Amino acid sequence: MQNSATPIPTHCPYCALQCGMNLTPAGDGTVEVTERADFPVNRGALCGKGRTAPAVLSSRVRLTSPLVREGGELVPATWDEALDRIAGALGSVRDRYGADALGVFGGGGLTNEKAYALGKFARVVLGTSQIDYNGRFCMSSAAAAGTKAFGLDRGLPFPLEDIPKTGCVILVGSNLAETMPPSLRFFNELKENGGTLIVVDPRRTKTAEQADLHLAPRPGTDLALALGLLHLVVAEGRVDEAYVAERTSGWAEARAAAMAHWPEYVERITGVPVPELRAAVRMFCAPEAAMVLTARGPEQQSKGTDTVGAWINLCLATGRAGRPLSGYGCLTGQGNGQGGREHGQKADQLPGYRKLTDPEARRHVAEVWGVDPDSLPGPGRSAYELLDALGSDIRSLLLMGSNPVVSAPRAAHVESRLRSLDFLAVCDVVLSETAELADVVLPVTQWAEETGTTTSLEGRVLLRRRAISPPDGVRSDLEVLHELADRLGVEKGFPADPEEVFEELRRASAGGIADYSGISYGRLMEEGGVFWPCPVEDTADTADTADAADAAVHPGTPRLFLDRFATEDGRARFVPVSHRPSAEEPDDEYPVLLTTGRVVAQYQSGAQTRRVDELNAAAPGPFVELHPRLAARIGAVEGGPVTVVSRRGRAVAPARITTGIRPDTVFMPFHWPGEGRANTLTNPALDPTSRMPEFKVCAVRVEAGS
Repeated sequence: MQNSATPIPTHCPYCALQCGMNLTPAGDGTVEVTERADFPVNRGALCGKGRTAPAVLSSRVRLTSPLVREGGELVPATWDEALDRIAGALGSVRDRYGADALGVFGGGGLTNEKAYALGKFARVVLGTSQIDYNGRFCMSSAAAAGTKAFGLDRGLPFPLEDIPKTGCVILVGSNLAETMPPSLRFFNELKENGGTLIVVDPRRTKTAEQADLHLAPRPGTDLALALGLLHLVVAEGRVDEAYVAERTSGWAEARAAAMAHWPEYVERITGVPVPELRAAVRMFCAPEAAMVLTARGPEQQSKGTDTVGAWINLCLATGRAGRPLSGYGCLTGQGNGQGGREHGQKADQLPGYRKLTDPEARRHVAEVWGVDPDSLPGPGRSAYELLDALGSDIRSLLLMGSNPVVSAPRAAHVESRLRSLDFLAVCDVVLSETAELADVVLPVTQWAEETGTTTSLEGRVLLRRRAISPPDGVRSDLEVLHELADRLGVEKGFPADPEEVFEELRRASAGGIADYSGISYGRLMEEGGVFWPCPVEDTADTADTADAADAAVHPGTPRLFLDRFATEDGRARFVPVSHRPSAEEPDDEYPVLLTTGRVVAQYQSGAQTRRVDELNAAAPGPFVELHPRLAARIGAVEGGPVTVVSRRGRAVAPARITTGIRPDTVFMPFHWPGEGRANTLTNPALDPTSRMPEFKVCAVRVEAGS
């Protein structure tokens, strides 16, 4: 496998599609990406990011030596020097201030093995409760709503291949033509098969252009829109009464809440005309099967959990969940956003998607880890709350695979909090904007240089396989945790071999919601992926999963809820919700709404994609998208500078004038640092359940010039 000329099947390092690709080692120490047509999600197709991913393997753009801060500058150091400095700083802070003065912040791009080991390291080695990850900023609202309604959260409860076979899809707040381009084929095939596509987005995106019906609500009003559609379902007699009676609970309360949102009222709130509301209901209810898919648009709000819950209620009232080719699903964003929260990287969860407050969950995991259940700390702060506490309650931070200087809401404040720490250690592939602030930076391996598993938006566990050796001076995150644990007095329990970590993860997840105990590296290589839950069957000792899995093979679960939901009584739960304003509404001082998102050639904070020449040529920098009427009112011209000001700061970027956005709204992509940093402006107001910040809507003032 080391630098062989044989193509190695693996998966893209970027989004949650986890597209299949083949890697062939090249003579310069990188790899060549070639088509892998056998993987059903992309069937060989790749977007520009996946195709150019090997560019970041180059030593020209990535870190190849540990760095330590000396005299205010980051300078090269040996691994022993860097690890000793980190261990010494963590131990010193813990001794002086207590374990919860240590913070750990992970990423949705880490493999399952790394996420599992990081959560275990925080709780067993450091003894801290203060761990969370940037996946909190991804689909946490959908996860919370799905858990409330169905008793289980998995991005999609069905494979993507089901989408072309359904009758209608409502796609809410997703521009997948740019964020997940290979997935667009499923929606094109839906239309070719006679199905219909409804897109909900305040912008006329490339995805919205493909829709049979585009609803363009005012940002922050998706909740009212969903309630208005449910009102019409009831008023027009389209409720599947038999399904509701047989497979759900709580309908009376949810129905009463929806009936307070009559069409004309919803039109006033959302700006979506009543005829379009009625057309959407007809299109959704006409076929035998239909789906609702949400993404960050409705989820990244301070009412995101309720908003997703309203869309789920629409599915339940019409009998569109737990039936073939129907259901609610979430389009996870980050590469391992699903698996990243299933195995202990999240503040309130233990491996297997177990609750940290559940005594039986604590007992099971503690037994696998060989520790006293009472020694495990309780739940800690959510991601933004953790970042906000840096430099005060949290004095030292270990950060892996995230760049909050660019990606966090109220980013200037978060940057100041990072600067105020007693000590910051960062593990990353490149010298990100966050790594530039660190006291120690460790260069770690990337996708093509390491083996590990990820879990796609479908709940499909996949194996990324090592194709080449990393450069000298680069180590894996698992090696880092092994070395730090040893230096901090825990000599066993943190192997550097990913398969050994995965075998322990299987045991820790056994019997949990996200049960991986029946999955092995061997199965993943042979089958190309396995859907969880995949328990070990017919064995009395689930702790010995490695031996039992070969004796009784569970096929995995590509489609959930067909027989029952994952609640105690097997019924899906309606949750009554009502519209409420966003945390920050426009006023005389800040009369315009800002929403944010991605562009096709960049990814997340851009830490890696901004180092690829081809991608930078396609998307060289930030911009402000605004309607011609707004541009005329403020005197903005195409390409000229526009200043956007919120209560948290200001950003400046060139104008992009288009009729494809509402006149009361501006849009900025969030991939860039500096004066065009969109997240300088965004509002950290949190959803009370998911603790998701309100990235997608805040009040701003827009001015021509800089």
